[in-house]
Amino acid sequence: MSRRLAPLLALAVTVVIPSYAGIAAQPVTKDATAAAPTVVVLVRHAEKAAEPATDPALTPAGEARAQALAAALADAHVDAVLSTPYARTRATAAPLAARAGLTPEIVPIGAGGAPEHAAAVAAAIRGKHRGHTVLVVEHSNTIPAVIRALGGPAMKDLCDAQYASLFVLVLPNDGGAARLVRSTYGAADPPGADACAASGMR
Repeated sequence: MSRRLAPLLALAVTVVIPSYAGIAAQPVTKDATAAAPTVVVLVRHAEKAAEPATDPALTPAGEARAQALAAALADAHVDAVLSTPYARTRATAAPLAARAGLTPEIVPIGAGGAPEHAAAVAAAIRGKHRGHTVLVVEHSNTIPAVIRALGGPAMKDLCDAQYASLFVLVLPNDGGAARLVRSTYGAADPPGADACAASGMR
C-alpha cells in the first residue's frame, strides 16, 4: 500500500497551527516561508540485506518500500532530503529525491554517535530549512534522537523488524511546542515487529 500522505501532513500542521491553512493557500513568498512551520518527515531506511554487515544494500522488499515512500510523499512538496551516509539510507531516499529533483544532504554519524548526529541534523534543519518540508532518512536508534533534538517527545528505539513507521514532526515558527504524528507507509510490518530489546544502530 502506498497511499499518499500529503493530507496527513496538512492535518498535522493545521492541528498544531490553525492559521497555517490560510498561509498555505497563498502564493509562496519569503514572508510566507518565514511564517510557515517546519515539517520534518522521518523514516527509518527500508528493508536491508544481511550482507555485507557493515553497509548492506536494500533487499527487493526495501527497494519497493523506497518507491512507496516516493509515491506517498509525491504531493507533500518536500523541499530537502537529509540522510546518513550508508547505502541503505541513501537508497531509501533516492526515489523521492529523484522525483523532486533534490540532491540529498549527507549528515555523517561520527564518534559522538546518535546524540552528536541528531544535533547536527537538527542544526541543519533549523539553519537551512526553516519553514520547509524536510524528509529525514535515519536508523532505528537515530530517529528517536533526532526527534528529541528537534524538541519532540522522548521515544524508544525502533525494533529491527519495524520498517513501516513514518513520523511527522511539526515545528511551529513561533517557538511553540513541537507536535509529533506517527503513521505508516508501504507494506505493513509483521505482527509483533514492535517487540524487541534495544541493540544499537540498525
